[in-house]
Amino acid sequence: MPTPLGREVLGWWLVTRVALFVLSLSAPLMFNRGSDYPNVWKAWLQWDVWHLKAVAEFGYNNGEPSGAPLAAFFPGFPLLVRLVSYTGIGYVAAGIVVSAVASAVAGVYLARLAQYEFPELKGIGPNAAMIWYGAPVGVFLAAGYTEALFCAFAFPAWLAARQGRWARAAVFVALASTVRVSGIFLIFALLVEFVTSKKRDWLSLPWLALPAVPVLGFMAYLKQIHGSWFAWQDAQEKGWAREFTWPWISLMHTFEAASKGHFPADRSDWTWMFRAELITLFVALVLLAWLFWRRSWGEAAWVAATIGAFCTSFWIYSLTRATLLMWPLWIGLAVLARRRPWIGRLYLAVAIPLAAIWAAAFFTGRWSG
Repeated sequence: MPTPLGREVLGWWLVTRVALFVLSLSAPLMFNRGSDYPNVWKAWLQWDVWHLKAVAEFGYNNGEPSGAPLAAFFPGFPLLVRLVSYTGIGYVAAGIVVSAVASAVAGVYLARLAQYEFPELKGIGPNAAMIWYGAPVGVFLAAGYTEALFCAFAFPAWLAARQGRWARAAVFVALASTVRVSGIFLIFALLVEFVTSKKRDWLSLPWLALPAVPVLGFMAYLKQIHGSWFAWQDAQEKGWAREFTWPWISLMHTFEAASKGHFPADRSDWTWMFRAELITLFVALVLLAWLFWRRSWGEAAWVAATIGAFCTSFWIYSLTRATLLMWPLWIGLAVLARRRPWIGRLYLAVAIPLAAIWAAAFFTGRWSG
């Protein structure tokens, strides 16, 4: 039976999932003139869902059936989608199921982590989970994307690390490393946490090598079929212009993309997304400063590595989605909301409409992160 904390978190999970499914039904009908209705699943088959579905269906050695280099995507999520699809529900629905279960697990562990970090603030755990589920980009926790599954491994990994349970933490980080390249940054953060932790146990040090195994295994597999250990990075550069760029140049490109007139009139959705990326970068930097102030070195390493990765591409994009992985952000917002209730009310007043807009954009095929 779920604990009282778990029941409250799962309650927030349920109502936010229902809200997103209502939007998936209504947004295409309202904004796409009812085209292809009642093909409900088409609303969920957008952007990276196409590519992850292609990996699940065809693997990595059958060209680029989704029109993108599939080596850019790590295998953990597509593998689970393929397994769930054997029930006969199809790949799109299977991705939604995987994300649904994963987001429920991740929300519970986010709440436990928040309660562990701030035991003096009663009820902080469910508040953190509620804020996370209601994030402006929360639609990506419900769609067939990798964020929910990654968090389902990363959040319990960090809770274990904070408790000094290094073997358990390493196992969960290893699982997270099968899901997306962010696992490499999480490995780095775990090492920093181990070195700076008062619960450091040198006998557990060998466990910290475990998360590198799935990363190296995936690289070796890509070397065998594509001839390069870094085929995943080559794919990122080919499909998403993620070649190394100095941060100031990347920032300049992003400012240009966020400016009026940079894209044709039919691509105005790209302009507002790049503006959102710049706002998100500011928020992430404020978060990083707070973590340094708190001397939360492991979490600071995690956020800094994430920011660094996005700021060294041709331009900054998808950082908005990456905030879902930054558990200190959602815990920090919950702390602020508890200590300054007006901040919590202001956050909800902004986040709820943004979440609806983001979801409607996604469900109607507009670029949304």
